[in-house]
Amino acid sequence: MTRHVVVVGAGPAGLGAAAGALRAGARVTLVDAAEEPGGQYHRAPPAAFGAARPGRPHHRWRGFERLRDRVLGHPRCDWWPESAVWSLERAGQGPPHVHVLRGEADGAERERHVLRPDALVLAPGAHDRVLPFPGWELPGVCTAGAAQALVKGERLVIGDPVLIAGSGPFLLPVAASLLEAGATVLGVLEANTAATVARGWAARPWGLAPEAGKAGELAGYAGLLARHRVPYRTGRAVIGARGDGRVEEAVTARLHRDWSVVPGTERTVAVDALCVTHGFSPQLELPVAAGCRLRGDARAAFTEVDAGQRTTVPGVYAAGEITGIAGAPAARAEGLLAGWAAGGGDPGDRAAAALRRRRDQARAFARRLAAAHLIGAAWPGWLRPDTIVCRCEETAYGTLLRAAEGTAAGSPRAVRLATRAGLGPCQARVCGPTAAELLGDRAGGGHHRPVAQPIRLGELANPPVEDPDKKESAR
Repeated sequence: MTRHVVVVGAGPAGLGAAAGALRAGARVTLVDAAEEPGGQYHRAPPAAFGAARPGRPHHRWRGFERLRDRVLGHPRCDWWPESAVWSLERAGQGPPHVHVLRGEADGAERERHVLRPDALVLAPGAHDRVLPFPGWELPGVCTAGAAQALVKGERLVIGDPVLIAGSGPFLLPVAASLLEAGATVLGVLEANTAATVARGWAARPWGLAPEAGKAGELAGYAGLLARHRVPYRTGRAVIGARGDGRVEEAVTARLHRDWSVVPGTERTVAVDALCVTHGFSPQLELPVAAGCRLRGDARAAFTEVDAGQRTTVPGVYAAGEITGIAGAPAARAEGLLAGWAAGGGDPGDRAAAALRRRRDQARAFARRLAAAHLIGAAWPGWLRPDTIVCRCEETAYGTLLRAAEGTAAGSPRAVRLATRAGLGPCQARVCGPTAAELLGDRAGGGHHRPVAQPIRLGELANPPVEDPDKKESAR
């Protein structure tokens, strides 16, 4: 009997998983909340825009188009766009049942479905992590990922002029996207010092050989910044933002290796927008709901998988950023492996062995990136007692510390209830890792939620849509 594999997420990892499962002979249901596949990496304008060159701001667009067309055009693939997985229901020893809402996120006629797959591949991706600083809650301050999503998906720039700051190689493609869209980029600030970046990249240089293509990408970004006279500075960060009703100024400063501020180096820059990112946080709500074991701690936790991308839950596989931040090529390789295994493919297959080697090389490269663009331990020194830590609930840093040291000490739940940190609309997706780090993991990461996406009470009360022709339909 043909195996049914449900894949959650249609970014590089999810599309790869669907392709791998189809190659193994399985039937696939590919679920994603967006209108089009591609995830954040290959976000494109809606089809209604009629864009003549939708792949203009993208890398590897033609390869993505081929993979997308092959997967979505396959007779055994069922594509579910605008479909949010709001819960996973554990079902004995097999993979959990997948509860899905189909329809526009803001629509009033969303339908509730239940999928009962033979195997489940989770590839929900990640979102930007931003460390708080005074004024980061001002309008005009956004994540670098949000700025890039606007350029790729809507052909809009977040402001002009723009300052880009934070840490990691993602700063460069964001700057490139904004420049190509016509924005003025005042500078790109990498918080780690030049020595830290060089040490991370230069360690065991022979390991760079499999990723030689990255050098060409880096040279392309460097050339683009040079042509537009955009300075790239290391060891400098945004430590504050100011403005009357919206951001108007960014306060920058030089940093020591541990990210403590070098006294007397503060500078003020007039800006119309400020784009900041300090790496990525994996979206772990679904792996946790499925019962998957995590590795790491609340500040940097990922889903534990084996060589075949199997999690600790039978029938559940994981791929992409939820297993480790390693970039789109690694996510695609992991997805292909996960889908192949989920679909019942032979683990000794020659192509699978090649994929494992490619994935392992990409993971090694990711470890190099992590060493070159780490988060310094002294960053909390940027904060003041009135600095907002949780933007949803406007919880200040001082409030958080007082709760953790007072009657709520030792109880993560009591800290959250006392301060409301992590209880707002984002449900700790933004502030969870930060609160965990500030409190020494006492507040937890905020991933343990039975409802992964918002659902209206009326939608919850409605019975699932019946579909007697399909095994996965609710009964």
